Amino acid sequence: MSRIPELKPETMTAAQKEVVELITSGPHQQVMGPYPAWLQSPELAKRTRSLSEYLRFNSAPSKRLAEIAILITGRHWKAEFEFYAHAELARKAGVEEPIIQALAAGKRPDFANSDDEVVYELCTQMLNTRRISDATYKRALDAFGMQTLVDLVAIMGYYCMVSITLNVFEAPLPPGEPSPFPD
Repeated sequence: MSRIPELKPETMTAAQKEVVELITSGPHQQVMGPYPAWLQSPELAKRTRSLSEYLRFNSAPSKRLAEIAILITGRHWKAEFEFYAHAELARKAGVEEPIIQALAAGKRPDFANSDDEVVYELCTQMLNTRRISDATYKRALDAFGMQTLVDLVAIMGYYCMVSITLNVFEAPLPPGEPSPFPD
């Protein structure tokens, strides 16, 4: 059960209504995921919406690489809603089902694409050790260039914040949806 108070138009503040309009009129189109919690702090919701729009829709990594990074981050935090929502977006970005299922199980997928593998190494090293090796840094920089590397790191950091928010406020999966994690 969600710990997030239900927001209804008649009980929202003017600032909350303004942010809801920004969210629903932009590429997100709906208030879901961490936004119901963040709307309890309208300025936070407004600022994170801008960052989210850049990272999801305009950042340098391909959608495929971004979604792999998001799935790895969501799994790390065991954020069910995050993984559930982004598994579908990953499929649309061309991420193969065996990769999604391996990530859901917390296992290393078999990668046919070396860029996917570099993202996996970058994200898992950072999340598990709080650092990346010189070799992984060089491999990522050589594969993607500086802007894409910086944006990938920002995606990971932003989705850590999303995942933590979802977990603290127990954002529910849609009714009838099972956990995306086998454990």
